[in-house]
Amino acid sequence: MAKSWLNLELRKSPAPATGKLLAATCLVLVAFFWFVMTLGIAEERFISPAILPSPAEVIAAIPNLLFERNLGQSIAATLGRVLAGFSLALIVGVPFGVLAASWRALEAFLKPIVIPMSNVPVAALIPLTILWFGIGESQKIMFIFVAAVPFVFATAASSILAVPDRYVDTARTLGASDRQIVLKVLVPTALPEMFRGLRGLFGLSFGYIMLAELINAPHGLGAMLNISQRRGLTEHIFLILAIIGLIAWAIDHGLEFLERKLFPYKVR
Repeated sequence: MAKSWLNLELRKSPAPATGKLLAATCLVLVAFFWFVMTLGIAEERFISPAILPSPAEVIAAIPNLLFERNLGQSIAATLGRVLAGFSLALIVGVPFGVLAASWRALEAFLKPIVIPMSNVPVAALIPLTILWFGIGESQKIMFIFVAAVPFVFATAASSILAVPDRYVDTARTLGASDRQIVLKVLVPTALPEMFRGLRGLFGLSFGYIMLAELINAPHGLGAMLNISQRRGLTEHIFLILAIIGLIAWAIDHGLEFLERKLFPYKVR
């Protein structure tokens, strides 16, 4: 009976209502564990408030974070940097990815650059971007660009390569030129899969910016985390992490909604 209700069969999803119930149960258990571990005065707790503040202490820190530490300004700064850097990565990475997948000679030409860039640890790019662009706002934006562009390139190229050859053959039989095949067959067919991949990369870029903001950023969510850690404000760290998670969730669901509107025939 339980197996039927939970649908524990291999690779089978539970019913939507069951899935929501399981997710809610997980959150309740985490909240209960958190409450129990932080119950009582600081000296009597299982875990020190310097390590794990209580839910009440975290909630009480919200006004300070909102009004005294300018949370809204930091959110706007972080999102602005991500949007600027990722937009640059799209402008460069998508056209080159499409061209490289359409004309494989270009792919072979660019491979010695793209593959090493894709395998360099993201954190290792911070010293390079500081050397090139200083420690100002442009460094944060260009860090996102340099970190994201090889993956944007790879996503665009793989989406084009996933288009079945029969589409190209049919278009060529009908007299289409190479340019027409790329613009009217390959790109429109690959666009839904490309959008889905880029949606995931935007989420990664939102994570990347935290690294850049830990270094000499006057504002931003990463800078707030760094300052909170230095001041020992653990409750602020928990709040900021929760806010980052909520923003990432909202962005992903917003892009998913846009994907459903743009490509209703392709969304799984």
